[in-house]
Amino acid sequence: MQLTIEKLVYGGDGLARLGADERGPGKAVFVPFVLAGERVEARILEEKRGFARGRADKILEPSAERIPPACRYFEACGGCHYQHAGYDQQLAIKSGILRETLRRTAKLDWPGEIQLHPSPPWGYRNRTRMHLHAEPFALGYHRFGSKTLLEVEECPISSPLINRAITTMWRLGREDKAAAEIGEVEFFSNAEDTALLIELTLGAASGPLQPGSPVARFAESLRATMPEVAGIAMFSRAAGEALISLDLPREMKPIFGDHMLTYNTRGAHYRVQAGSFFQTNRFQVDRLAELVTAGRAGGLALDLYAGVGLFSLMLSQSFREVTAVEAALFAFHDLRHNSPANVAASHAPVEKFLASLPRRPKVQYDFVVADPPRAGLGEETARLVAELGAPRLSYVSCDPATLSRDLRVLLESGYRVDEVHLVDLFPQTFHIESVLHLARQS
Repeated sequence: MQLTIEKLVYGGDGLARLGADERGPGKAVFVPFVLAGERVEARILEEKRGFARGRADKILEPSAERIPPACRYFEACGGCHYQHAGYDQQLAIKSGILRETLRRTAKLDWPGEIQLHPSPPWGYRNRTRMHLHAEPFALGYHRFGSKTLLEVEECPISSPLINRAITTMWRLGREDKAAAEIGEVEFFSNAEDTALLIELTLGAASGPLQPGSPVARFAESLRATMPEVAGIAMFSRAAGEALISLDLPREMKPIFGDHMLTYNTRGAHYRVQAGSFFQTNRFQVDRLAELVTAGRAGGLALDLYAGVGLFSLMLSQSFREVTAVEAALFAFHDLRHNSPANVAASHAPVEKFLASLPRRPKVQYDFVVADPPRAGLGEETARLVAELGAPRLSYVSCDPATLSRDLRVLLESGYRVDEVHLVDLFPQTFHIESVLHLARQS
């Protein structure tokens, strides 16, 4: 059938309508890898009561913004969604989606500018996770819309050093040096793209790591081949459980090197060990940190979901005291290590930390930063944040839907939005990173 794409929606798909007539707009059809205004020949792959999913077999009338993708795996790979659009158009798409989501869900008809902070569109990722099969060897990502493996030998959005590591792994795999126990590999490069930390995730049945085992030999080969590999950390994924670090025998530790990198920014230096989260766009870390914290100063600041301390360390330079809250154990250890004397690191889930505070706290925070994961704060935690009564609040979000849900609570609790920023941490993908500055209304 032929469809006309109305607009792009969050998630990377284009929205078309099926069976529109005088009775209504028709059922929504979501089609990937298209652009607004295009007319396509498509087939329906899945149909539900309220919507359908399709795939464009042919672009009958292409958008003037359509360009050839730069990656040979585009459309087969599930990692990128917008390579068929020029970068300025990608920013316009994301800005439009953010504005519409704020209006629809937060009931915020933002009248001002959404300030855009673009990134170099290629080679920006400092962290890349891939799936690995040893027999026969294959390294890659999941196929689009599937859990099957797509073999990938290069990734244009990843840093040059990570791409060299991918090439090295393919060579070792073709030499039968990969270990069957390895299911995933994650590459993390430092700010200068000169040192690499590798995390190997082993299967639940891998058992204790022994000297001379296939996994140990594979790690030795990697470090011998790439001197930039500062260390290799092993993790085990038990069924249904989170990552658990394996206890390595003492004699094995020199083989695998350091289990951490130092990540340098303009404002601070951070220890980031294997298992800790850090922002993935190597070109935007400084911009994000400065945008969230610049111009903020006072007595007490609160950093929620602090990670390894990206914002806490910046705040420590302009606030008398900073409280930084982080639940993830690896990140908390890094946060505590990175923090100067005026940063108090608290190991707790944010909602429990906030709930433990007295309803009329003796401590009045001058500034609060919230940088939650994709799930957002949640309505209850958003209410607890609002009850702190801080005069200024910055919300860092990687999902406009959960941001808008939480923002509605904050607005109803007496806050107003002063600035809306879109910091593009994920070019070529549908992901939207935003920073909203809020102020308490008097």
